[in-house]
Amino acid sequence: MISNNERMRIRRQMQRRINEVVAERRRTRQLEVPVEPAAQPVEPTEPDNPRLTTV
Repeated sequence: MISNNERMRIRRQMQRRINEVVAERRRTRQLEVPVEPAAQPVEPTEPDNPRLTTV
């Protein structure tokens, strides 16, 4: 049977790995973003899709 300490250690290790993968994907996306807007012009927002504003 697995002890509570071992369970917590495994959980922390898994969370660390997940965070590393998420950070790596975020870095990859951030490197791709500057190239993409130059290749495709950004269209203005449609009038029937207004952005939410606070009143």
